[in-house]
Amino acid sequence: MIIACPACSTRYVVPDSAIGVDGRTVRCAKCRHSWFQEGTGAGADESEPPHASPPPPEPPRPAPPPVAPAAPSSPPATTEPPIARPEAHDPPEDAAPPPPPAPGFDEPPPVAETAAAAPQPDQPEDDYSPFSAEPPFRPRRNPLRIWTAAAAVFAVLALGTIGAVSYWGLPDWVPVSRPVFAMQQPDLVLEFPPEQQDRRTLPNGTEFFGASGTITNVGRETHTIPSILIVMRDARDRIVYSWEVAPPKAQLAPGESVTINEAVTDVPKSAKFAEIGWKPD
Repeated sequence: MIIACPACSTRYVVPDSAIGVDGRTVRCAKCRHSWFQEGTGAGADESEPPHASPPPPEPPRPAPPPVAPAAPSSPPATTEPPIARPEAHDPPEDAAPPPPPAPGFDEPPPVAETAAAAPQPDQPEDDYSPFSAEPPFRPRRNPLRIWTAAAAVFAVLALGTIGAVSYWGLPDWVPVSRPVFAMQQPDLVLEFPPEQQDRRTLPNGTEFFGASGTITNVGRETHTIPSILIVMRDARDRIVYSWEVAPPKAQLAPGESVTINEAVTDVPKSAKFAEIGWKPD
């Protein structure tokens, strides 16, 4: 059959099977215009009985003679409309073959696919929020809460440290000067005169140190006598030796005195003088 484009009047010779019985939408290869081409069964008589024999097929038309190519400088002269050949498609065995596309035509894509592939215009995002976040969502940090927790932890550590120091005292590794002797005891007078301190070397070469003194309770109440500490220092005032002396009595009544005589050997030779006081707790 011969079909013509309604827009540019270009004619095409296509087989009837390309258009089909029900017709199909075709597109002109020259001007790209699309239209619906009626099929071969559109003009059939509807009053014809359903079991009527089909009309005899039309004899095939002879193919037009080939057109000689024109010179490059002049446009090609063609008297016959272009003939397009249908593409071969293998129809499935269990279904009727769809009508092949018309030769020389560009079939428009489906409307659904065209609408899905077409870019959408920019629309205002009314529901957009700057605080929204897709997973994984990292919550915002609260500086006030962080500083409050840090202050609470620091307070607990400070209170624990103060309690430990007040109960056990400072550890030895803390670089803090500590008093060598304890504070003076109330109503207890400790006297170790320097003239009663004896420092000499024995005949066998052993260093000997001896000291004598008294403890007197000058108060009106009975007091417990703490331990006594004797410290030996060298010429640079560094402690080189020390020992603890237990009192001969645990308590002293008011006005009572007790005498203490203490002597030790193997004193370092660098020791030059001695200091005597109450032993710290």
